[in-house]
Amino acid sequence: MGGDRTIRVFLVDDHEIVRRGVGSLLDEEDGIEVVGEAGTAAQALARVPALAPDVVVLDVRLPDGDGVTVCREIRSLLPDTRMLMLTSYSDDEALYGAVMAGASGYILKQIHGTDLVGAVRTVADGRSLLDPESTARMLKRLREEAVRKDPLSELTEQERRVLELIGEGLTNREIGARMYLAEKTVKNYVSRVLAKLGMARRTQAAAYAVRLSMDQG
Repeated sequence: MGGDRTIRVFLVDDHEIVRRGVGSLLDEEDGIEVVGEAGTAAQALARVPALAPDVVVLDVRLPDGDGVTVCREIRSLLPDTRMLMLTSYSDDEALYGAVMAGASGYILKQIHGTDLVGAVRTVADGRSLLDPESTARMLKRLREEAVRKDPLSELTEQERRVLELIGEGLTNREIGARMYLAEKTVKNYVSRVLAKLGMARRTQAAAYAVRLSMDQG
């Protein structure tokens, strides 16, 4: 957000004392105004769309639902509203869910007041706010999910070709002749293919390759 426009913030937390504390902290800041609050998911979904705040500071755990679902629904209604998830827990599952739901940031309630203010300004400005450790865990999980959905994504072009030839029933020597590679090199390729696919035996890879070729055919 540019210029002198005031950042309009909505608070969602089931603990009134937390809402009051965060609200007082933000209201004291120049250029930030708390425009509303809610203690439940239902209240948030009823009030936030009408106010269209710039930032929603949202607890991950709510008495009648979860903040991740609220985040997803608000983002679908108000794509320009930034969601800043606030939680007592360092929960990888919640972190993953929040980011996939479109949250711009995820911070723990133990954060210092000045850091919270900075976090609100950061996400209001269109930037994301995830600490490096959380980001690393997120990227690792996304990569693992991608591999589960498409194990072949981990294979190089050469390894895919080796897998195809395993599916055709060729021996390492025959694969080597077909690909102009030494038999020992092919053996190394086969070992890597099995490791990447999480398989222990060549016959598993052969069956998998046959199934793939049938699916593609």
